[in-house]
Amino acid sequence: MSAPQYVPGHQLLTGRTAVITAAAGAGIGGATARRFLEEGARIAIGDAHARRLKETEQALAEEFGAANVTSLPCDVTDETQVQALFAHAEQAHGSLDIVVNNAGLGGTAELTEMTDAQWSEVLDVTLTGTFRCTRAALRSLRSAGRGGVVVNNASVVGWRAQTGQAHYAAAKAGVMALTRCAAVEAAAYGVRVNAVAPSLAMHPHLVKVTSAELLDELTRKEAFGRYAEPWEIANVIVFLASGYSSYMTGEVVPVSSQHA
Repeated sequence: MSAPQYVPGHQLLTGRTAVITAAAGAGIGGATARRFLEEGARIAIGDAHARRLKETEQALAEEFGAANVTSLPCDVTDETQVQALFAHAEQAHGSLDIVVNNAGLGGTAELTEMTDAQWSEVLDVTLTGTFRCTRAALRSLRSAGRGGVVVNNASVVGWRAQTGQAHYAAAKAGVMALTRCAAVEAAAYGVRVNAVAPSLAMHPHLVKVTSAELLDELTRKEAFGRYAEPWEIANVIVFLASGYSSYMTGEVVPVSSQHA
């Protein structure tokens, strides 16, 4: 089954400002940045890859207007850089309403062969990085007193076992638990915290860290017989960031056609 036709924007996020991490390039973060702009938002994007980030900012600014797009390099394993990104977003756009925590790191290693360094690197980026950005988001949104939304990027691997993915699965399961706990705390000041859990969304980086054999196997498990396009994940992130999900918090929404 081929991918469906791209869905046009409906101004679901007009007048709102968002921070999106790991937003450079052709993956879910980049697709989310574009979708948010199409939905009327202003965005501040971060990524550890400074050159790709600047190229992404310039391309989006040319299409959607420089006033609507700003960027700052941000490695989510560095608390100083996380704080700088949030401060930059508020300085550039005057407010903050939505945070999308997309940064994550994968890899493949059998548990018996996995090193402490491999384990720690994936956990630091994927789980602790999401913690750092969620903490920054909730501090900012609580202080502003206008409510807001946080959307985390988890994975179905947080629920389902997969060979060679112990570190990534543990990190994503942690993101799910973090999402639920943060939601309970943030409800007191009107902030909603949810997560998406994609199964298989194809992007260039995934090809570099995953074997062709595994990708073929995972694709065959999908009911549609294809992987998701990054914008299909971004559509659900838009939904969770918008008023259409106003009664949802602490939820992990699978974006998947894999049921085996």
